[in-house]
Amino acid sequence: MAILTPHQMTSPDHAGTTTARLDNPAHQAFWLLRIGLTVAPILFGLDKFAHVLVDWDKYLAPEFTDLFNAQAHTLMYFVGAIEVVAGLVVLFRPRFGGYLVAAWLTAIIVNLLMMANYYDVALRDFGLALAALTLARLATAFPNNFLGR
Repeated sequence: MAILTPHQMTSPDHAGTTTARLDNPAHQAFWLLRIGLTVAPILFGLDKFAHVLVDWDKYLAPEFTDLFNAQAHTLMYFVGAIEVVAGLVVLFRPRFGGYLVAAWLTAIIVNLLMMANYYDVALRDFGLALAALTLARLATAFPNNFLGR
């Protein structure tokens, strides 16, 4: 199978419509990342309100509770809202949303490193940030898809 350029992947087909090749590995990677980086932030963001998966409050550096003069639980509502919005931005505007999620994950990494704990979670979030950056770059190859750019 020949490797297609981004132009060939989105070039007009015989019917005159613009299509992305569904059998193209780059297009498949784009959609895997787009779906994953939409669903994960939304689910984790909603869980900041419910605390079903984990007690998220323990992952917030005390410097932030001092800075904002608020309890960790209260700040986690704000964090959850940001994550839900970030997931929706990835869904509708993956080119921008990829960079937004990467920036948010970088902030989370800094928070975890400030605690001098949870290095394993920081490393996982670093991998997710790389995935978000990859999504943003792949989104430039597939600008015309059914949910926007």
